[in-house]
Amino acid sequence: MSLHITDATEGQLQVHLTTKQKQYAVPDVPYSIRANVGSNELNTLLGTLLKDSGKDKVARIKFDFLLNGEFVKTPLSQHLKERDISFEDTIELEYVERYPAPEPQDCLLHDDWVSAVQAKDGWILTGTYDNTVNLWNTKGKHKLTIPGHVAPVKGVAWISLNEQTGVFASASHDQTVMIWEWNVTTNSVECVHVCKGHERGVGCIAVNPSKTQMASGSMDTMLKIWSTELHNDKGEPSASKKAKLEQDNVRTPVITLAGHREFVSGVQWIDNTTVATCSWDHTIKLWDLTLGGVKTEFTGNKSFFDLSYSTLNGMIITASPDKNLRLYDPRSKRTYEECNFVKNTFLGHTQWVQTCRWSTTNEFLFVSGAYDNRVKMWDYRSPKAPIFELIGHEDKVLACDWSNPKYILSGGSDNALRVFKSKIAVNNATDD
Repeated sequence: MSLHITDATEGQLQVHLTTKQKQYAVPDVPYSIRANVGSNELNTLLGTLLKDSGKDKVARIKFDFLLNGEFVKTPLSQHLKERDISFEDTIELEYVERYPAPEPQDCLLHDDWVSAVQAKDGWILTGTYDNTVNLWNTKGKHKLTIPGHVAPVKGVAWISLNEQTGVFASASHDQTVMIWEWNVTTNSVECVHVCKGHERGVGCIAVNPSKTQMASGSMDTMLKIWSTELHNDKGEPSASKKAKLEQDNVRTPVITLAGHREFVSGVQWIDNTTVATCSWDHTIKLWDLTLGGVKTEFTGNKSFFDLSYSTLNGMIITASPDKNLRLYDPRSKRTYEECNFVKNTFLGHTQWVQTCRWSTTNEFLFVSGAYDNRVKMWDYRSPKAPIFELIGHEDKVLACDWSNPKYILSGGSDNALRVFKSKIAVNNATDD
């Protein structure tokens, strides 16, 4: 059997159409098609094949197409020529259901630039340039403004959350990290610990998978590890403890790691004993906390402004001022040539890329925010163009988050936190 989508003036190709989404499978036979077909014609072909297979209900679904693990975003003939793939060979095209577009849900206005954001369950933390931490719910209701810092808040991170209590941390240019305890019932918050040790502003913070420690990166070039434990003294309260309450409120680092030469701009935990950092000094470092030093280092040719690690695929995405995002595999054999461990470069922003975050439920997807006022969603199999643009910011994008699979969040120097609803996680769950 062969199906023809041909034109007398065009060359022809033989293709096999395959999918891992078994509910959309079509007969595994070669199809003869015109060489310069695009996504629309391929979708027409698939719709016909699905109908012929008795799958009328899914015949209208739109698909995207991959060749050798990379999305085909141009006419097929152009894609093949750019990659020196022979037109004589049978082409194996994989197709996947097209992602639903994120939908704008909310714009949460603040009094100053929104420079940090992280969601957990139904709650959103933001940090701003008016030195405050703000707490919102995902329905857009503002719950708390939390003063305490004396300089802009550049990082926020949840430590724990249940129906009664939330614990989170905030990092600031005032050189401190603060640990907060929030009573959900009374909607009151208390600063439990002030983490002191950095000698310049703190720009990023992350909590380890077991929620027992957090890491911070600073303009002083240091990486510091702190305990997240709320109360150091597990014995009975004593008079001396109460007398030293203010002193006990100050926490010092568990370990300080020196190695970067400039601002440590991004920090992420790989596991409970490994931390990844990026810096303006053009390097990414993987730190072994057991040994107390660097175990792997990648050197780029530009500063790094942010990085994000995916537990689903084991790879790191980075944001840089040259308008590009880059994909690294820390498991690659160490070499002295950057090109050997940069897996891909993602082109699409027109200004500095300030922030990036992986999806926590889809191994292929991540989001980025830049000084071009844009948030973009990417599939790492499609490096030449984002799959969606999330439009709404009227000024630079400073922070983004996708911790809660249902919401893509971004903060900017337009004083706004933009909330986009994502249906991708729901769809993935039904595919499994």
